[in-house]
Amino acid sequence: MARSNVSLGAYELPTTYLPPDDIPTAELASLAPSVRAVQRTTTIPARPLLGAVPLARIVPEDVHSVLDYSNGLIVALAGLSARTKAAKVAGVALGASVVFVSLLTDYRLSLAKRIPIEAHEVIDHAFGASAIAAPFALGYAKRDPLAAVIHVAAGAVTILGSLLTDYRAVRGAGRRPRRA
Repeated sequence: MARSNVSLGAYELPTTYLPPDDIPTAELASLAPSVRAVQRTTTIPARPLLGAVPLARIVPEDVHSVLDYSNGLIVALAGLSARTKAAKVAGVALGASVVFVSLLTDYRLSLAKRIPIEAHEVIDHAFGASAIAAPFALGYAKRDPLAAVIHVAAGAVTILGSLLTDYRAVRGAGRRPRRA
């Protein structure tokens, strides 16, 4: 293997190894499969919601998982920092429910794979609608506008993200085994 002679000054790092010069760059690129290709070969595609895929599924499942956890924390923190009791209760309840469901969903970034991925998609839509409706239904939209805006934005992002996510299960929780 070829060695790099790059020196970084007083703090010498170990010499890095470069790929052999006899392998073309295009060939190197083909050796490393993309994350999306690995995800598609190691996971089970979700059944389409209502029997049809509404939009192009361009968001990878792992990105969606991170968004679920971050949306849950943002909604809960907005609730905790709210001025009204209704906004506090709604924020904590909605945020905790999203994190709890995410921890139990059948995808790679969860602790226990108990909730089928198709049920998770439906729960995402229900959470999004609840987060959008909560400030108006519970009456804190005008009294606590910052919490209301955060809840509505998180709900809208969740619904949009759910429509665009390429849902894939890890174990196929809740599915009946196929008959031969």
